[in-house]
Amino acid sequence: MEVSNNIAVATSISAVYGELYGHLRELPQPDVQILTSGGLRIPAHSSVLASASSVLESVIDRPRKHRSSERVIAILGVPCDAVSAFVGFIYSARCTEEELEKFGIHLLALSHVYLVPQLKQRCARDVGERLTTENVVDVLQLARLCDAPDLYLKCMRLITKHFKPVENTEAWQFMQNNDPFLELEILQFIDEAELRKKKLKRQREEQRLYMELSEAMECLEHICTEGCTSVGPCDVEPAKNRAPCSKFSTCQGVQLLIKHFATCKNRVNGGCSRCKRMWQLLRLHASMCDQADSCRVPLCRQNKLKMKQEKKGDDSLWKLLVRKVVSARVISSLSLPKRKREDALQDLTIRSFKL
Repeated sequence: MEVSNNIAVATSISAVYGELYGHLRELPQPDVQILTSGGLRIPAHSSVLASASSVLESVIDRPRKHRSSERVIAILGVPCDAVSAFVGFIYSARCTEEELEKFGIHLLALSHVYLVPQLKQRCARDVGERLTTENVVDVLQLARLCDAPDLYLKCMRLITKHFKPVENTEAWQFMQNNDPFLELEILQFIDEAELRKKKLKRQREEQRLYMELSEAMECLEHICTEGCTSVGPCDVEPAKNRAPCSKFSTCQGVQLLIKHFATCKNRVNGGCSRCKRMWQLLRLHASMCDQADSCRVPLCRQNKLKMKQEKKGDDSLWKLLVRKVVSARVISSLSLPKRKREDALQDLTIRSFKL
């Protein structure tokens, strides 16, 4: 019986320490035994365990009933091989892929209980990479217990993305019956994720609108200063090239709007929606322009004076719109090639936009 126990101990030491076993002969004799659920005793050194884990250090320093009794640390509730892998990591700071695949969840629990952060981080990362719809609920519960926020978030995102398959698993049914608070937590996360998705979509649509308005402002200045295709200032010869403008995708539309605005009979009475749109573009330009005396855009100076009289510039919503459009212009300039970007940024610096 004693011989078989010695063989088991020697085998466990070899499995735990691996390549380090030869070097461990230089260390003192093991002075502590780690007891596993299967009854296996793994010899270890208290100094090594204490340096790796403050929890194990407090267990080792706990007073014994009899000085002659041997020190035994019981690590129960997990497979013997998982405990061996855990002790092996304490000695070597290494863990094989095979051990992580087989005992990653157990090692995560052990590293959390005994405060071994390096092993905990590696296990959380590895377990997160092996998530499936079948095990994600169990791993989520473990992530909560082990305070592993990154793993928790991965689990929540996978459940949100594949909710129907996860809902049909046995783990989900068990969780519903035994942990309704976790179910509520998951459903709240899914609702919040959907709200974030809608908010992001709305923000993108708003940003697209601001970008379009920014381009419309540049296009308006381009038409009123340089002239393009069929519309331009009276002192500039019409363009010989009648092809669509290559500078701005909105140029043709703005030209049509200007033509309509110049000839529409209903704009005076305010009954034309296209003319209202043109008025808004002209007022927006006036709010952004700081060169009213030399600006070639029609009604720029008049709109500035009118807004000042009507205190249009004090409207918080209007100020916000102007800031958003100016910001969109800066962003669009950053997406240009380097030389064009420098010119655009220089132009923005010279023309400090004021409300």
